[in-house]
Amino acid sequence: MTDPWVALEPGADPAERARVLRRAHETFTTGGTVPRPVRSVVAESWRRSARAGVGPDGSACVELTEGDLGTYRAEHPLARVMPLFRELMGTFAADGEHLLAVCDAHGRLLWVEGHPTTRRRADRMNFVPGARWSEAAMGTNAPGTAMAVDRPVQVFAAEHFIRRVQPWTCAAAPVHDPRTGRVLGAVDITGGNGLAHPHSLGFVQAVARAAESQLALLTPPAGAEATHLLCALGRDEAELRLDDGRRIRLSRRHSEILVLLARHPEGMTGDELLCALYADEAVTPVTLRAELSRLRRLLGPGLLASRPYRLTAAIDSDATLVERRLETGALTTAAEAYDGPLLPGSQAPAVVRLRRRLADALRGALIAHGDPDLLANWAHAPWGETDLEVWRALAAVRPTPPVRARLAALEAELAVPGGPRHRVAVGCGPLTTSGATYLQRPPV
Repeated sequence: MTDPWVALEPGADPAERARVLRRAHETFTTGGTVPRPVRSVVAESWRRSARAGVGPDGSACVELTEGDLGTYRAEHPLARVMPLFRELMGTFAADGEHLLAVCDAHGRLLWVEGHPTTRRRADRMNFVPGARWSEAAMGTNAPGTAMAVDRPVQVFAAEHFIRRVQPWTCAAAPVHDPRTGRVLGAVDITGGNGLAHPHSLGFVQAVARAAESQLALLTPPAGAEATHLLCALGRDEAELRLDDGRRIRLSRRHSEILVLLARHPEGMTGDELLCALYADEAVTPVTLRAELSRLRRLLGPGLLASRPYRLTAAIDSDATLVERRLETGALTTAAEAYDGPLLPGSQAPAVVRLRRRLADALRGALIAHGDPDLLANWAHAPWGETDLEVWRALAAVRPTPPVRARLAALEAELAVPGGPRHRVAVGCGPLTTSGATYLQRPPV
């Protein structure tokens, strides 16, 4: 197959491939091995689904209903491009007996539109507005997996992890905020096996890019107070977005340096930076000076000064944005801005402390507040999949069968003599805080 993201190569028999995939799915769900010809993107998604505790006979949980759903999607950024989605995809969906679906960044379906008969069939598996279809909740499916891997993907028949979804084929593409690059959600086309074609994948990708272009036109220009933005949450290599439109991808070490200097506008001495960046005391000042010299050349003239090392222009960061919102009590917007642990692969001592502090502050506020939607968003995120305290808090306010089943599985998995171990994926080494043990996750 020339394109691993397309479900069927030219000339393949859809019925035969579906039979082969059903046997492969049974092999995986009973024995844990993935036989050929399952695509690598699907095999990896099956494994993530199993690790998240998704069962092949599970069902979607409807989390937003009636007034809550209407209020939420009216305020969602993708509401501004729904007319575009309907214009580009509505007729195609209706004429082909397909569905147009749009979900948010947490995998919750916001709109499901299309052929009436197809909608009634989809209703029976809770493919409805307000239901969560993230990969961590519903296993391999196009909108959930597209956001898990942040790229367009097609899912055919028994490639779906949950059996009741296997009669369907879908293609989805993530939609990003054109200013920040954050994933806002995904646009999806769902229907029969006829969608297992390269054109359907290219179609949703083109629609997603058109939506991003439309959002760029609708986004007001930056004001005079605009500053540089450092995006370091949920990524090992930060991106510096300059107010002139340039974007600079940083190495891990340069990411760490800018995170620290952005938090210390007064500057840091070479000794302070050495202690903050290196746990190994054998690292010499020469090594640090070489890194700073390379960073200065990358940033261009005038942005990085020395004696002490400091930034000559204001640089905001997504991490400090979350902190400011927490400080003002804006918990919902703080949670929305949290794209994951701060530089999750970094072992720089000062970065590890910042990462722990931010994650602990946000998750503690979520648990104390007890909002079921916010808790569910954290629990279903990669960093919250094994967070026992959050799953317990979620089960207390939303005791649905999938939530109770996931909590029971976690408690069984994490049980040790003397009580359960609490884990939260904050991308740092082991530590204990308020009775909770934090273990490192692989970089995401």
